[in-house]
Amino acid sequence: MNRYAEQLEAHGMSRPEAQQKGELFERAAWALHSPGAADKSLAALYVPGRIEVLGKHTDYAGGRSLLCAVELGFCLVARQREDALVNVINARTQARCALALDSEPSPGGQHWCNYPSVAVRRLARNFPCARCGADIAFVSDLPAASGMSSSSSLIVAIFLALADINAIRESDAYRREIHCSEDLAGYLGCVENGQSFGALTGDRGVGTFGGSEDHTAILCCQAGELRQYSFCPIRHERTVALPKGLVFVVAVSGVAAMKTGAAQQQYNQAALAAHKILELWCAATERNDPTLAATIDHAPDAAGRIREILSRSRCEEFPARLLCERFEQFLAESTLIIPAATDSLSVGDLSRFGILVDQSQLQAENLLHNQVPETIALARSARSLGAVAASAFGAGFGGSVWALVHSDDAIEFAGRWEARYQDQFPAVDHSRFLTVLPGPAAFRF
Repeated sequence: MNRYAEQLEAHGMSRPEAQQKGELFERAAWALHSPGAADKSLAALYVPGRIEVLGKHTDYAGGRSLLCAVELGFCLVARQREDALVNVINARTQARCALALDSEPSPGGQHWCNYPSVAVRRLARNFPCARCGADIAFVSDLPAASGMSSSSSLIVAIFLALADINAIRESDAYRREIHCSEDLAGYLGCVENGQSFGALTGDRGVGTFGGSEDHTAILCCQAGELRQYSFCPIRHERTVALPKGLVFVVAVSGVAAMKTGAAQQQYNQAALAAHKILELWCAATERNDPTLAATIDHAPDAAGRIREILSRSRCEEFPARLLCERFEQFLAESTLIIPAATDSLSVGDLSRFGILVDQSQLQAENLLHNQVPETIALARSARSLGAVAASAFGAGFGGSVWALVHSDDAIEFAGRWEARYQDQFPAVDHSRFLTVLPGPAAFRF
């Protein structure tokens, strides 16, 4: 095992995955014409993807999520340059982008370059002391556009690499605003959505109105466990171990969950509806609550008052029925389903956990309206094939479905699940069925 694999295993990653990642790090190092693990001049980072076990469109409204990092992610190496140029290489495909470490937008290029560009531009804007560029190479085994946070992971990876090279953690601007991993997750969520974080001023981001759920899982979750967080601000509420003998099988539907174009508009619609509910509440009550979750916590009768306000709404862009459905989905997911599901896992009540996850999936289909026939079918068939629980996750409108199954049956289950999906949707290309465990958070070597 090379030093990369040894460190990954020391952080809790299973040995087979650690060995595979060690090979990916070597491949990334060779893309920089380096002898790999033996080259101590390279900075190295592992940045995982994540599974949103529960928490469908809750984080940006101040709600809860139940999350884990996964043993799939970005293996990245970087070497400091003497100028302010940032060269990024995908060592698997040899695709490249060259970016100036500058607060102004870089020239457009391939779609994936948007994510490094956002990280580079925001770092230069918020930390003017950062003037050292880098040659960066990465290899990822995280499926793209799958709902497993490949775009967020790439932003985090590029930012962390440049932050290390430029020692921005020592800067006054960083120390004033970022004091822990949760703060960093909140800031990087704002890098992606373009919002300001305290005195660290915002930019245009990547055009989505998301929160910091992905970044929190990537930076804060640990191997073998699930974590319950609430957001705006980020608060760690509970940690539960994944029950022994269970593993996630993830079905990547082949329907891309892109954060661009029409899919971006659909994704943002759910966020805008939540913001509209908050706006109507504040106008009717003359309050200034910061999030939808804060309105619910305001008083025991707040939910009933919100329902009454929404029923009277005459907003053309968001009909009253749509706002009522969005509110009921958020209320149930954040305040009822997630706490009860975490309780069920903590005492090993897998039957109850499965029922609660089914409720979350049904609300996504019937109230949130962010599911497609492929993800609906995958969730249904997983349960009929014996999964403990199954749900679509991520932004929706494509992406993936997780199924929690007994590890002894995982390979057979994945094969049967895939065969049924191919029978139902023979025209879908690029679907994948992966067995994954909760893995370590992002770390530097």
